[in-house]
Amino acid sequence: MPNTVPVCPVTEKHIRIALVGQPNVGKSMLINAISDARLHVGNFSGVTVEKSEVFFDYKDYHFTIVDLPGTYAFTDYSIEERVTHDFLCNEEYDLMINVVDSTNLEKNLQLTAELMTMNKKMVLALNMSDEADREGIRIDYDYLSTLLGLTAVRVSAAAKMGIETLIEAVIATHETSYQEPKLIFSQAVEEEIDIIASYLDEHRFKAAISNRNIAINLLQNEKKTYRTLHDLPLWTELQPLLIEADKHIETHHDTDDVKEVFAEEYAAFIRGVITETVRQTEQPIEKKSLTERVDDLLIHPVLGIPIFLFLMWGLFQLTFEIGNIPMEWIDAFFGWFGETVGATIPNADIRSLVVDGVIAGVGAVVLFTPNIIILFIGIALLESTGYMSRVAFLLDGVFHKFGLHGQSFIPLVTGFGCSIPAYMSARILKNDSDRLLTLFIIGFMSCGARLPVYVLFTGAFFAPSIAGNVLFAIYIAGAMIGLVAAKVLKLTAFRGQDEPFVMEMPKYRLPSVKLIWHTVLTKTLMYLRKAGTFIAGASMLVWFLSSYPHSHEIEAAYSAKIEQAVNTTEASHLTVEADAAQLEQSYLGRIGKAIEPFFTPIGLDWKMAIALQTGLAAKEVVVSTLGVLYAVGEGVTETDKTLISAIRAHIPFASAVAFIVVIMLYLPCLAASVVFTREAGGIKYFIYLFLFTTATAYTLAFVAYHLTLMLTGAEALLPH
Repeated sequence: MPNTVPVCPVTEKHIRIALVGQPNVGKSMLINAISDARLHVGNFSGVTVEKSEVFFDYKDYHFTIVDLPGTYAFTDYSIEERVTHDFLCNEEYDLMINVVDSTNLEKNLQLTAELMTMNKKMVLALNMSDEADREGIRIDYDYLSTLLGLTAVRVSAAAKMGIETLIEAVIATHETSYQEPKLIFSQAVEEEIDIIASYLDEHRFKAAISNRNIAINLLQNEKKTYRTLHDLPLWTELQPLLIEADKHIETHHDTDDVKEVFAEEYAAFIRGVITETVRQTEQPIEKKSLTERVDDLLIHPVLGIPIFLFLMWGLFQLTFEIGNIPMEWIDAFFGWFGETVGATIPNADIRSLVVDGVIAGVGAVVLFTPNIIILFIGIALLESTGYMSRVAFLLDGVFHKFGLHGQSFIPLVTGFGCSIPAYMSARILKNDSDRLLTLFIIGFMSCGARLPVYVLFTGAFFAPSIAGNVLFAIYIAGAMIGLVAAKVLKLTAFRGQDEPFVMEMPKYRLPSVKLIWHTVLTKTLMYLRKAGTFIAGASMLVWFLSSYPHSHEIEAAYSAKIEQAVNTTEASHLTVEADAAQLEQSYLGRIGKAIEPFFTPIGLDWKMAIALQTGLAAKEVVVSTLGVLYAVGEGVTETDKTLISAIRAHIPFASAVAFIVVIMLYLPCLAASVVFTREAGGIKYFIYLFLFTTATAYTLAFVAYHLTLMLTGAEALLPH
């Protein structure tokens, strides 16, 4: 098996591979099956589509594999298709590995047939071959290779079977001279291809691809080929040949749509190949496959949605119950770490910066890492098994009632993990109105960065036995508000006809442990990286603004009172008052007091208002800001110093409800907002999003605050 190397050496024996295939054929899993390969994730130039590259050495060769976005056809309609099309046409690479699903060959080979016109070396990786065996599908791999003129290799990424054979086939294909694949069309089309290719041969026309492939591209009205030849002298004689060819082909196909003609041609070619090479062993007609039997339950018209809600409820129960177990250990560690580090720093200001600013701020965010990991694992499991596609199908009818497309479910549920990939995945919606509407609603799906805020407040105000239920209710409430908001937007800003919903239903698969591990590890490290860099910086800034300027008058006045205190309890109480007075006259206190009147109607004091503003940079900073602000003068006992206790002691329940409503609905973080602006198509859409989310969050927080006051009989929060 291939071995990893720390860097990518420059070597003459370097093979650069484009990995291409339709969605759900297991390309990512195939990359993960390459033992110890080194993965690099970035973006394709000029777009935000994720670009995965794998580097590894095998024998005397160094390999680079570029995992291209999945595409059903060799077109440039969507952004992903355009990225794949442009890469294959314009970038430098040695050969293609075309990954296909062995259990669905006829559909997958449609793309293969189109790729065979490219004049590029190609190896066919027939993935999931073990599943094909279990389903009674028998493929003659050698004969398939002969018919296509390509090397076809039997592999299973899940079982790590045939990976080495595939790499050997890549090396062999790379080392041999190019052999044109055996793509054969109907007699009428072949006649016209021969006429055009012969004309180009006679005029000694040379290009990067063969004249036969140029003829095919011309007959398919491929724009780039047309532009290349249009300004050449031979075009004057070539154009009449193309006109006659179109007439001849259209006569034989009884249509004037050239795309439909070639779709039929490719389909006919593939059907012929499948007939010759694939056999299905007989099965009882009445016997349903495992996928069909499971679907009968999971996408049942009555039981399907309750089952989905139960699974999500279970996920949030696990998120809170299991995630809370290591919280005390992490909290104790940062408490010990702060005391240990603080004891080594003699300067009071620097000690406060490090302990109360950096350690307290970062610790408050790291505290919720277990909850984040469980949420990411749950979502990754649901996606990798194929269940999420079923839920999209199941919710299509519900979504249409609210003006959304069924496929909107995929980016919306992705938003529970992180808004950034959710915004990018909205590209699967072809209709601009549907895509924009979905983009505006994604922010209402609570991302993983908001989870620490929810866990903090649910832990402060609810018993552990019901906290998981409350957490689930918060997420469902955000989603329901998003659906209502979608209906409002559909009736006002995004009017238009609904499009029909067509979506592939992949087979159920056992989740790949390695794939889930990579996904969860990547996202968790990203979360911790923010805690150690961006959030640490933000915590230092919040600490500085909350610590300066330092009032000597307040210090002197309270010092005198503390000296005259009759006991330690009164002295401790006066110390808390002194810290609170210093905080209120600090830069942060002055800013908070200035904006407090705007937030008072929804029950938020200046500290909570400040936390919301810092949350515009990153939602995790809300927790670190509260950690810094409430670490000063929190007045709790030595044995009860947690931030949860400070929240419970200083924030009324009604204010906490309003605060959570705002967190749930207001503008996403800065990074997500930048991606939204790019995906939506301009800064004006960001302004619309800001106004829409701010108005929604403020209005519903006002209602929630005053309704909670009525139900609990509490008094409204007064400015102080």
